[in-house]
Amino acid sequence: MNGPFDLIVIGGGVNGAGIARDAAGRGGKVLLLEAGDLARGTSSASTKLVHGGLRYLEYYEFALVREALLERERLWRIAPHIVRPMRFVLPVEPGMRPRWKLRAGLALYDALAIGGSLPGTRSIRFDRHPAGAPLKPGPVRGLEYSDCWVDDARLVVLTAKDAAKRGATILTRTRATAARREGGLWTVETSAGSFTGAALVNAGGPAADAVAQLAGTETAYHIRPVRGSHIVMSKLFDHPFAYIFQLPDTRICFAIPWEDDFTLIGTTDADHTGPLDHVHAGEAEIAYLCEAASRYFAKALKPSDVVWTYAGVRALVDDGSGRPEAATRGYRLPLSEPGEGAPLLGVYGGKITSHRHLAEEAVDKLAQRLPALASPAWTASEPLPGGDFPHDRQADLVADLQRDYAFLSQRDAQRIGRAYGTLARVWLGAAQVWDDLGRRFGAGLSEAEVEYLKAKEWAQTAEDVLWRRTKLGMHMSDAEQSALAEFMGG
Repeated sequence: MNGPFDLIVIGGGVNGAGIARDAAGRGGKVLLLEAGDLARGTSSASTKLVHGGLRYLEYYEFALVREALLERERLWRIAPHIVRPMRFVLPVEPGMRPRWKLRAGLALYDALAIGGSLPGTRSIRFDRHPAGAPLKPGPVRGLEYSDCWVDDARLVVLTAKDAAKRGATILTRTRATAARREGGLWTVETSAGSFTGAALVNAGGPAADAVAQLAGTETAYHIRPVRGSHIVMSKLFDHPFAYIFQLPDTRICFAIPWEDDFTLIGTTDADHTGPLDHVHAGEAEIAYLCEAASRYFAKALKPSDVVWTYAGVRALVDDGSGRPEAATRGYRLPLSEPGEGAPLLGVYGGKITSHRHLAEEAVDKLAQRLPALASPAWTASEPLPGGDFPHDRQADLVADLQRDYAFLSQRDAQRIGRAYGTLARVWLGAAQVWDDLGRRFGAGLSEAEVEYLKAKEWAQTAEDVLWRRTKLGMHMSDAEQSALAEFMGG
């Protein structure tokens, strides 16, 4: 039996990693258990945005939007390598929300972000704006506003990496099979043995109800699993702006420049009733997204044009909403009563943008029962690994990498800088030419990078490397991907 730990966290998504990081930084002895790879589910299947949630204003979730906008700024500052500002354009179309309503909503959005450093909203004309070129003739007027893009899976990995740096034990591919209170502690049975801890956190995401059952507990909250699907096309435009489109069913759709060569389009909101492993975009969802984007782009998009799809199940709080898109994006953190024995904290709901604040609130709650966590909150200003440079100097970091490693193309330097920040030099080392980094697998992926990901970021398979630690699977041939899988043993 291993332990006792102060805190055992079940779930290696963004919320579980965030709680482990916060608690470890306060001096707690923390164990994080993840049945698969870090960010293997919902946390690598988002729309890749750090945003306030403009459409949540329609549901009067003003506090949620305010919190998310504050967190947008904080995440940009503590992770400037993986978070970057992006300007969004919103066409005004007859029959949809009127311009005055959109302008008022964005004015409120900007006001709720007071103190932030991103530029505010402005009115545009598409016949004078670069974002107008790929669109159908039609909407002439629009609005342009700010939000941020994030590498979602790397956010999870780097959060876990910081937790480990502060003393947390991170065990991936270690499934919890049972949990019970005994002797004033939690005992958690896993595929790697038994562990004991003073408190248990259920950060199972869409599987939170199953984790609660595993622990033999019942809570006042339950998960409403809502599937969000995305499609990827060869790039539809050359400018850096993202689009947010209004749809006749009142939903919205994003079209975002992605991975240099592609356009990412999403998302859907559909109640999910199937298994949580290997979630896929359905044919109807793919067709829906093609049709949604084709309403605006001059190029008619068909399912046959789709080069990749992905889908994830959001762990929303089941608040009884009729339509899945109307379900709250807020979160609940129920803590068991003292009379029940060792504390159990549940995590229900939440979103990537608010994960740091959620984790801080969760650990604050636990600290009331666990003296080991009684230190002050600290994560709001402490950079994630590789993010220890000014938040508005990402371009300088990339330029410095290209200067010091002249064999890197601008594209390679940008990818590496945006993924690793200041830690890129750890595995680039004293390399003077590509051969100094060992075997080349394609798309700029080297043996040195793969070995770093295995040793420092828990990567065990080619899928871990190509689809979570990087997105180089989008740029590599089947033969190149197979060669990497053979090199990594699976």
